[in-house]
Amino acid sequence: MGIGFRLFLMMALQIAIWGSWAPKLFPYMSMLGFSAGEQALVGSSWGIASIVGIFFSNQFADRNFAAERFLSASHAIGGLCLLGTAFSSSFLPFFGFFLAYSLVYVPTLSVTNTIAFANLANPALDFGKVRMGGTVGWIMASWPFIFLLGANADADQVRAIFLVAAAISLMMAAFSLTLPHTPPQAGAGIDRLAWRRALKLLRQPYIAVLFLVTFIDAVVHNGYFVMSDAFLTNRVGIAGNLSMVVLSLGQVAEIGAMFVLGAVLTRLGWRKTMIVGILGHAARFLIFAFAPDNVPAIVAVQLLHGICYAFFFATVYIFVDEAFPKDVRSSAQGLFNLLVVGVGMVVASFLFPILMEHMTVMRNGVLAVNYRTLFLVPSGMAMLGALLLAFAFRPAGARPTAANAAPLISH
Repeated sequence: MGIGFRLFLMMALQIAIWGSWAPKLFPYMSMLGFSAGEQALVGSSWGIASIVGIFFSNQFADRNFAAERFLSASHAIGGLCLLGTAFSSSFLPFFGFFLAYSLVYVPTLSVTNTIAFANLANPALDFGKVRMGGTVGWIMASWPFIFLLGANADADQVRAIFLVAAAISLMMAAFSLTLPHTPPQAGAGIDRLAWRRALKLLRQPYIAVLFLVTFIDAVVHNGYFVMSDAFLTNRVGIAGNLSMVVLSLGQVAEIGAMFVLGAVLTRLGWRKTMIVGILGHAARFLIFAFAPDNVPAIVAVQLLHGICYAFFFATVYIFVDEAFPKDVRSSAQGLFNLLVVGVGMVVASFLFPILMEHMTVMRNGVLAVNYRTLFLVPSGMAMLGALLLAFAFRPAGARPTAANAAPLISH
């Protein structure tokens, strides 16, 4: 089995764990009778794990443990925690097991990137094809549940999402030991704390700009998941599990976008590729705002999700690998993941429900959300991010360099 295919399978298993439970997590918690506040606490687990991961887990992966062994141990523990989650029906044990799972799983999102970049001959060209495995894994894990667990499924049936996730996690623990050996990088006496050195590198103006834009786009990206299902169901009129099918079309498009990412990145360079990705969000929300009655357009625009994710977030991961020194790359990936699956998710989870509440008005005797005004907010945020990239993001290299080149920043 070639290295490229093993890395593809690594990404497929990694994201399949997440995809198994993510679409049904909040409906399942409602079935268990958890309050809105309790559900919010569970939803904050990834934000907590993102912060903790920077200071501990990613530090260990950078300086203390071979990445593939760290991955194996994390997924073994995570699988056991998911089993505990599956068999917990009251809030405290459920939250405890899910938080423990999050603490060991979230850092592995950065570590899998590190393993891939360390073992690809040309990361800028090949990472998209490897990361495409993650999209395939998500689809294979989540789609069956969309159709098998109908609207009348009870908690005992929906519990299967965690059992499947646990099984995949334990498989990943074993498979990780077959991955190429990726030893920790010595810090050369610069700073024994990899996360501290990674934070210091944010002083570079273009890195700081990218960090800010990543935060903006992470809020917009997560806001899409917060608002879209209700919009498709209540405003567009796409009923039942069909709304989840429509939303999942973006994942199909993501496969194609990941496949061509290397060629696009080589041709357009860092800045233009990221701008295309972030403007995809603006275009999608503008169509939501001004064409909610055009169902074919609403369905078709979901395909922009692939461009939004691949051309911005995947490009950011590739850029971080090239820009940061080898001995802090897991911590640097974790720093940006903090925005994508941590802070951005938390801010979006609070911001957009509040906006939806304030923009709910009485129409013909029925309360309805003013979606046109609502969707102009994330559209404007995405456009602001694109402008910041266009005028303030000036990396040392406009395009990816050779795989063995020195990092863009080295101090």
